[in-house]
Amino acid sequence: MPVDLRSDTVTRPTPEMYAAMQTAPLGDDVLQDDPTVQELEALAAEMSGKEAAMFVSSGTQSNQIAIAVHCERGSSIIAEEESHILYYEGGGPAVIAGVVSWTVPSNRGTMDPEAIEKRILTEDIHRPATSLICVENTHNRHGGAIVPIEALWAYREISDRNGVKLHLDGARAFNASVALGVPISEVTAPFDSVSLCLSKGLRSPVGSVLCGPADFIEKGRKWRKRLGGGMRQAGILAACGLVSLRQMIDRLAEDHANANILANGLQGQNGLTTHPHLVETNMVMVDTVAPAAEWQARLQAAGVWCFPVAKNRLRLVTHADVSTADVQNAIDVFSELSRQTAR
Repeated sequence: MPVDLRSDTVTRPTPEMYAAMQTAPLGDDVLQDDPTVQELEALAAEMSGKEAAMFVSSGTQSNQIAIAVHCERGSSIIAEEESHILYYEGGGPAVIAGVVSWTVPSNRGTMDPEAIEKRILTEDIHRPATSLICVENTHNRHGGAIVPIEALWAYREISDRNGVKLHLDGARAFNASVALGVPISEVTAPFDSVSLCLSKGLRSPVGSVLCGPADFIEKGRKWRKRLGGGMRQAGILAACGLVSLRQMIDRLAEDHANANILANGLQGQNGLTTHPHLVETNMVMVDTVAPAAEWQARLQAAGVWCFPVAKNRLRLVTHADVSTADVQNAIDVFSELSRQTAR
């Protein structure tokens, strides 16, 4: 079996999830009478400290629904320049919500509050007034970096001062909470709305939950319907989400530990540079002297799968289906290829 470090999205459901799928009581979620979906939504709302929640098919759908609910067409959002919302969601803010996106640079995913405030536009006939600030925590393209909680509250102050909403793309927010040693509610507290993925490190096969005020979620249900997100007997999938939230969170610490082993094991190998002190959660960025695509091809042939995320950078993601032994195997493969490069 290959060591699959492409993403934590490749995790497989657990035996408990398969059992839960077989026995889950079902209804029709579009008609809002699926009891398993209702149970998942209630649990997600409670854990995130929000009034209500809605089960959706993906983190992308969750983010795009949030933007559409918060914003009027022709208004604008602010997001970090390499955020998932702008980089990996197919231009959704423009196509779905009809908003303009302003970007802000960051230090490993943490935007300067002053830089955000300078981007905020007030309403007049000329400008797309700012409706929403979007934050990603942990930050994917910055290697699973954690945005500190004090920065999140600084963003809250800016939002309140300027009358705009604040949304969290929390695809890996549980990784942040485990690494920080705080409940997920502390990570989500500053936000008006929160997207939480179940299908990454938490091992569900499908799904995210969008959390926020009850009236916000009610409007979100209409957007979910518009986007084709009504999943009928969705309790089969929601049953996995319940297992994720009840059993899969604490074990994320194992992924973080394996990422640190991986980063330290690769450091100093010929043609490679890692930064172990920057590994905060379950991602390792590896800078390569040779093109990253060449490394990817050689690694794949040797049974280690990963993705290049820049011309000279690979991203390695640890998860529940990668053991410590798998990590050591990956280090050994890198080491052999590195020695071949040096010859």
